[in-house]
Amino acid sequence: MSKDHFEERKQKIYRLLCDDLYVPMRAKEIAMLLDIPKAKREYLQEVLDALVEEGLAEVSKKGKYQKAHKVVLEGKFTCHAKGFGFVTVEGVEEDYYIPEKFVGDAFHGDTVRIELLPKSNGRRKEAKITHVIEHDISTIVGTFEKSKNFGFVVSDNARITQDIFIPQGKDMHAVTGHKVVCQITSYGKENRNPEGVVTEILGHANDPGVDIISIVRGFDLPTEFPEKVLNQAVRVANEVSEADRAGRLDLRQIQMVTIDGEDAKDLDDAISICRKGDGYELGVHIADVANYVQEHSALDEEAKKRGTSVYLVDRVIPMLPHTLSNGICSLNAGEDRLALSCIMRLDSKGNVVDHTIAETVVNIDQRMSYTSVKKILEDKDPEETEKYKEFVPMFTLMEELSAVLRKKRQKRGSIDFDFPETKIILDEKGKPLDIKPYDRNVATKIIEDFMLIANETVAEHFYWQETPFLYRTHGVPDGEKIRKLATFIGNFGYTIKGGADEVHPKELQKLLGKIAGTPEEDFISRLTLRSMQQAKYTVDCTGHFGLAADYYCHFTSPIRRYPDLQIHRIIKENLRGRFNEKRREHYESLLPLIATETSRLERRADEVEREVDKLKKVEYMAQRIGQTFEGVVSGVTAWGLYVELPNTIEGLVHISTIEGDYFHYVEETYELIGERTNRHYKLGQNVKVMAESCDTVARTIDFVLVEDEDE
Repeated sequence: MSKDHFEERKQKIYRLLCDDLYVPMRAKEIAMLLDIPKAKREYLQEVLDALVEEGLAEVSKKGKYQKAHKVVLEGKFTCHAKGFGFVTVEGVEEDYYIPEKFVGDAFHGDTVRIELLPKSNGRRKEAKITHVIEHDISTIVGTFEKSKNFGFVVSDNARITQDIFIPQGKDMHAVTGHKVVCQITSYGKENRNPEGVVTEILGHANDPGVDIISIVRGFDLPTEFPEKVLNQAVRVANEVSEADRAGRLDLRQIQMVTIDGEDAKDLDDAISICRKGDGYELGVHIADVANYVQEHSALDEEAKKRGTSVYLVDRVIPMLPHTLSNGICSLNAGEDRLALSCIMRLDSKGNVVDHTIAETVVNIDQRMSYTSVKKILEDKDPEETEKYKEFVPMFTLMEELSAVLRKKRQKRGSIDFDFPETKIILDEKGKPLDIKPYDRNVATKIIEDFMLIANETVAEHFYWQETPFLYRTHGVPDGEKIRKLATFIGNFGYTIKGGADEVHPKELQKLLGKIAGTPEEDFISRLTLRSMQQAKYTVDCTGHFGLAADYYCHFTSPIRRYPDLQIHRIIKENLRGRFNEKRREHYESLLPLIATETSRLERRADEVEREVDKLKKVEYMAQRIGQTFEGVVSGVTAWGLYVELPNTIEGLVHISTIEGDYFHYVEETYELIGERTNRHYKLGQNVKVMAESCDTVARTIDFVLVEDEDE
């Protein structure tokens, strides 16, 4: 019997057992009901045994089968480095805790079936894994260790707690210390390690760049483009011809600039602006990537597979080959380029009173950097102002409109989390030289404001067209998380008005305004952010809570985000009058899958970026063991204090290292309080710490508190 046939038969019998019409039955009675001949009843017994083993059926002492009375659920298993784990069940808010003794043969990432355990004294619901339905991880990245007659791979992923046994001859001649990719051939049993074969040697753990590529490969990120994709990119990357310009709105005589970071190479947005009466005409011009990446082409399939470009400290893993992203699809100054433009008429209060979305041809006058524009507008640098004097009136008008748009967003309740990004500077060997906050300035805010208004305008336009579309949505925060946030900030004298289940973004915006400049600003901001849902791509326009926007999409970065590329195709088909019923059905079928998959790929990219940053921060502190730093308590838990330094590096002061008293954790006020001395350690408190140890595998930093001599 094939696996599919076996599963089909199993489901059929399970449905029969669930039917209220039937009482517990023997195998023979089930066979008669399902008309199974005697010759095939041995298969029936195999199916019944499988149902019992998986906890879906029960068999009495008299040999009668019925549906199991125990609560059985399916979900995704997340293993903890200490051996226990959690199972996430779709539609169930709280994860199920799996004690180590009930993990069984499950592997991190597996889809499993669980059986609820009787209620324990703890707060979290507990369960045991009864059956592994499907394995998620088939390859791992780790460090190879050579023994006399075999080898094993220690996974870089701390959640994979077992070493992978590598039989002799299956190691590609790897030596101890090599970072390798390992294909799992057996997931092991209770007292037997998983087995695998080495399929790729990435290099020695100490070789420059191997640490980052190991993280990248560990997340299964594609790094190289297939030859077919590269060849196609070369073929389509022709200079803009007269035929390409035909039928497009010609904007080459309009003054426009790009404003990006100094090291940016994929310039996919340009800005034009002029005054119209007492209002403005703002043009946001986006590279027409869809002109070069046709649907279902090799380029398109590869871009869909990647979902997004990934920006790491030492490299970019692009969604599209550099031939396109740094070439014909990059709005390079002085060169004709094809664009999709959103040209908006705004009144003096920042309301969009009219707009045009069009296929255009542009020629950028000047490539500007954020630093240069900041020098002109914020620093009033005379040298920079003279150098770009013909563009200064344009930048001044940009700053004026940006302030109007920002004020308008703030008035409606848009939440602006102004966290400093981390800038990590590496040497030629990939070692961190410096880590510092990378603050936003007037120029970055101008571009942010203009991209936001373009995204809102495009989303609203196509919402009212009732066209299948991809929206960027952000749901209302979970009521329970808002209640916890309200309880916490109450300790500092702050409140949130309105019910937890219907909080308005303006209330959170007001909270951030109240805490601005206070010692507790950073961690309350972070806690507020954590209480909110993740933004995602959806086909339904349900609004963006954080921006307090009814309509929002991602239109402005088709070079690096697949959803933007996808909606560019929809826009172009509408503009050309080609959006017929057949195309509507096509997109109605396609877009839900694209929304789900690109949301997943975006989360993967974010996780890779975080892990690489964590690694480099650990490496940076590993060179500074024994040095003292000033920081602020950013987290308080039962196991100690998390302390964040001004450069955004965070480490743990374990409770066992805090001398002078025995400390208790008070959850209601997020404090550690000394039993004898009544000494308090709480969020936002300034402390001095010494770097004690670093773990580059676990990517953790341990601090110890340093007391001031005068205390």
